[in-house]
Amino acid sequence: MMEPLKRKVRVRVGEQLREMWRQARRGRQAGAAPVLELEAEAERKTLALPAILSPVQFPGKHLPKPTPMNLRRFAETPLVRRAINVIKDRIAAMDWQVRVRRGVQPHEIAFAARKVRALRRMLEEPNPADSFRTLLEQVIEDALTGGFGAIEMEPTGDAERPAMLWPVDGASIRINAKWDGDENTPRYAQAMPGQSAAADAVELLDRQLMYIRMNPRSFTPFGLGPLEVAFETVNQFLSAHRFAGKLAANSVAQYALWLNEATPAQHDRLIRWWQDEIEGTGRVPLLSTAQRPEVLRFAQGTDADLRLQWQEFLIRMVANAFGLPPLMLGLEADVNQSTASEMADEAFRGAISPLALLLAGHITRDLFAKCIGWREFEFAFNELSARDEETELQVQVQLLQAGVLTIDEVRAMRGLAPLAAGEAGRAAAKPPETRAGNEGIEVRA
Repeated sequence: MMEPLKRKVRVRVGEQLREMWRQARRGRQAGAAPVLELEAEAERKTLALPAILSPVQFPGKHLPKPTPMNLRRFAETPLVRRAINVIKDRIAAMDWQVRVRRGVQPHEIAFAARKVRALRRMLEEPNPADSFRTLLEQVIEDALTGGFGAIEMEPTGDAERPAMLWPVDGASIRINAKWDGDENTPRYAQAMPGQSAAADAVELLDRQLMYIRMNPRSFTPFGLGPLEVAFETVNQFLSAHRFAGKLAANSVAQYALWLNEATPAQHDRLIRWWQDEIEGTGRVPLLSTAQRPEVLRFAQGTDADLRLQWQEFLIRMVANAFGLPPLMLGLEADVNQSTASEMADEAFRGAISPLALLLAGHITRDLFAKCIGWREFEFAFNELSARDEETELQVQVQLLQAGVLTIDEVRAMRGLAPLAAGEAGRAAAKPPETRAGNEGIEVRA
């Protein structure tokens, strides 16, 4: 008898992944403590590692990010990695604070102190796997590589931890070009490799995803990262560096031996003798010919053959793309003690400070205002007003003496809580004294 026909059931890859994710969440919730029950209300929708390097063009309303797949490989080369780390590590190591917005009085906000503590806890512990620094480093990495940085935001309904945050691969995010500004209309979607239908993508509302664009432009919804700008320059640098490495390792022949009036038989005999008896043995070859052999050089035999000046020029171009002085990428020519300080300050104000302000603005607008609904608060980095502590201290002391700022305002700039009523009165009655010395500035209250 014939076996009954088996029914074939086709299951989409996206449905399988989502079902596996739901089962994993249910399994973890079953064995979790009651303390984690509130975290279940903020379930993540995007996938952590979509394993996508470069999205291809798909038809539909969502436009993929047109990024070459070599961008992430280039980001792992020493030159580009140094440029990224100079910016990323400086921002990730900055001190930050959550404060009341300018123009809003703290007494006008209900439970202001408790909300500030809740926002700070939410940022310090964005999800069970990341801290605020690791979350920020991943976003900055994507922003500098491809001009996209994405964070998924899901509210929890818990007043002590209002939302949870997850880093998202920005290359997997599609943008709805027809979004009309309606908060209930999906603005973004995460697409997996091979997904061509819009139904397979994970749709996200504007309040669910923080999408950070570097160098926004009017003719495209996507940003432009510094590595995209320096893509061709990095490619040329890698080619020149590879050629110089082969040349320095003697894997490229730089000279030839010319034998005048030698017969083909003598020519072949000399080649065999050289390969069998001389090459690789360290012996001194002895030649007995009627005419002396002549060595023909193909290059000058100096460092000019390595094209070092061309490589130095390419390094300067990469530094310009990232907004950094060439000193930060290892070029120390024409640098002295006075110019080094100016170049370091230029790097801070030209590359680090703008990106830090961009991140702070997105956290304030997208996370605090749109996702949670607490528009009275803002996120701020404490180290953007001055590059070093001594300069910042001088400015704050001068503003205090001139009466431009109060003690509580200066404490807020440094991320400190306001003084009590009695302490504030005693501090106001005794203005600060400054004394300049050889070791800096001393402040006495």
